Amino acid sequence: MRFRDSASYGKRQEYIAVAELLKRGFDVYMTLVDDQGIDCVIRINERRYLDVQIKSRSENAKPKEWAYFPLLSVPSKRDNMFFIFHSGRVDTYWVLPSEDIITLASQPRTNVSQLKNGANAGLYAVRLGGLQTSNGESKLVPFKRFDKYKGDAGFALLR
Repeated sequence: MRFRDSASYGKRQEYIAVAELLKRGFDVYMTLVDDQGIDCVIRINERRYLDVQIKSRSENAKPKEWAYFPLLSVPSKRDNMFFIFHSGRVDTYWVLPSEDIITLASQPRTNVSQLKNGANAGLYAVRLGGLQTSNGESKLVPFKRFDKYKGDAGFALLR
């Protein structure tokens, strides 16, 4: 996928995720500039706002990347920062609080890691599903350990 195609794909998916939030009754505000890693803001009430970063993987991505979201900049100690992840391959959303990403990264075998070395040190990576191959056909299987963040359960975390 060329950069222009991937950039426009990402922007389209942001709007689709925002539409999903609107369908679920959230009050959503789009940012004009994404220099803070915030794609939209959700107003919960007159005193509570949530910053949201939206990440999506195309069904045209390499199979091993269908539910892999690397190079995430996760601010520490923020209870109002959330990530919405979408995999086009299984048309599934996961909603993870940034604090949970940090906590999960410190636990073994959670499929969340913090990169330790090089230019990307301090960034996080999340793998929300794995490949299952049968008869030469690969399909994405979401990891059960992330069920509390998936679909309706995940969106409920924003309330």
